[in-house]
Amino acid sequence: MNANRLINRIIRRFTNQAITKGIDMAARKGRDPAEMTEAERKQAKSAQKTAKNARRAMRATRKLGRF
Repeated sequence: MNANRLINRIIRRFTNQAITKGIDMAARKGRDPAEMTEAERKQAKSAQKTAKNARRAMRATRKLGRF
């Protein structure tokens, strides 16, 4: 494996982690789950689930585009 592919793989991993963290923070509106009410926690969990489904759909669309 050449160095360029290795560097790209590492950068992609950190980028994906950062995006996931950002989506999580946006779903919680920057608040700690301990400070949230039960309804707010439920809504944040729902937003995280929706984001996860969107990422899955995006991956599937990319895979279909390869054919």
